[in-house]
Amino acid sequence: MIGVFGGSGLYHLLGDHEELAIATPYGDPSAPVRVGALDGIRVAFMPRHGDAHDLPPHRVNYRANVWAMREAGVRRIVGPSACGSLRRELAPGTFVVTDQFVDRTHGRLDTFYDGPQTTHVSAADPYCPGLRRTLVEVAGELDIPVVDGGTVVVVQGPRFSTRAESRWFAASGWDVVNMTQYPEAWLARELELCYANVSLVTDYDVGLADDPGVEPVSAEGAFRVFSQNLDRLRALLFRAVPRVGPQPDDICAKARESAVVL
Repeated sequence: MIGVFGGSGLYHLLGDHEELAIATPYGDPSAPVRVGALDGIRVAFMPRHGDAHDLPPHRVNYRANVWAMREAGVRRIVGPSACGSLRRELAPGTFVVTDQFVDRTHGRLDTFYDGPQTTHVSAADPYCPGLRRTLVEVAGELDIPVVDGGTVVVVQGPRFSTRAESRWFAASGWDVVNMTQYPEAWLARELELCYANVSLVTDYDVGLADDPGVEPVSAEGAFRVFSQNLDRLRALLFRAVPRVGPQPDDICAKARESAVVL
């Protein structure tokens, strides 16, 4: 079964579905897992911010969400999200299939391995290459402007970045900024699940706001652009998810093989 986490603006994906209320050792997930089908492929969906978007990024129970997906039978997850652009050429409406993240959050519960067994899972390549390839190919078929690869810097939220922070991120060579990719992507790797992100650029981050014609980021503006592109995101998911297939014996599935300290 394929899992999809819905980001800001994506609260519903499936038509007919059943709801699974899954208890986890880490508390309640953001919402029940909704299980239905796309082209005969079973799909599990959960809005990461809750059904009413009542969970800000720093309050999402990422461990419970990822654990519940696995308990539902999911082995591969697509996690769309809204993001701000740190590069002038990444205009609003562009899709970025990221291949790296930088964590700038703090205080989030971000591991399943708190002891007593010490476990160090590699984060060198945190996104599933197979899932990423499928998403990029399908976006191209749909004539969606897509960038293959990019680094998302994950900030704590709920505030947006200052101008100084935004310029620092851009000067570091990072591409987009988001509030939810960490630890969601990382926790999936710890459970040996495949995970890929589609970052939908909704705005230019504030570090680019001095450029001619660029407005400072606002929640209202970001949600407006996301809504304008929601149909394209849904089209991408509807075509890509049935192509994903079962989890192969890849770096995701073998993440813990050399991670446990004996």
